[in-house]
Amino acid sequence: MSPQFIDLTRENLSQQHLCCIIRSKTQHPGVEAKRRWLAERLEEGHVFRKLDAKATVFIEYAPLETAWVPIVGENYLYIYCLWVLGEAKGKGYGRALMESCLSDAKQQGKSGICMLGFAKQKAWLSDQSFAKRFGFETVDRTDNGYELLALSLDGSTPRFAPDAKKMHIGEQGISIYYDDQCPYAVQQILRLQQHAQKQQIPLHLHHITSREQAKTVPCVFNNWAVFVNGNFETVNILDARAIDRLWNKSVKG
Repeated sequence: MSPQFIDLTRENLSQQHLCCIIRSKTQHPGVEAKRRWLAERLEEGHVFRKLDAKATVFIEYAPLETAWVPIVGENYLYIYCLWVLGEAKGKGYGRALMESCLSDAKQQGKSGICMLGFAKQKAWLSDQSFAKRFGFETVDRTDNGYELLALSLDGSTPRFAPDAKKMHIGEQGISIYYDDQCPYAVQQILRLQQHAQKQQIPLHLHHITSREQAKTVPCVFNNWAVFVNGNFETVNILDARAIDRLWNKSVKG
């Protein structure tokens, strides 16, 4: 690994910038929740590799067996996030991070690497066109366009868990499944709770707090998922205006 990148460890976790879009100089509930979540995941082989600077340049992945996603397969790595934003773009950091993940997979004798995608790029999913340059291919898909992309090293492929293809729950209103993996998601939950109460929007929150829960969520899931009146809508993290649009649309029928 290039010396310009570092891996988060239990020893350096409290001092390191987590590379997300939050730039708070004081303690932030989302960032602190992410630190607690990461502290437990690092012992499971979770990797958070970042540029040794205050920039949004990082990759985050884990063994599929311990990853908090409804995907099943043996001996794979799962990429949650690969982001290079702002002035750091165009300097080869994304390629270096992806190559470091691939190198880890080969050194560990893994069967391959996988990640979540969509027929048309989603704002909160890593760049799938970039991943396909490395050989990632669609190996499973849902009826509403979500795809499981995989780079197989031995011919085997992972797949979505059966529950991930249900895409429906018996709950009216706006329902959000989320975990503490994304600091911004945690921040948005606090904001949306206040907004929904003010606007009298029925909001149901499902906080995923274990790998077992994450493996059986009734939809595709990377750390966030939204349902409207029981029907799956998106994995994009939404703000108050987006929630208003979804709810107003559902009310109008």
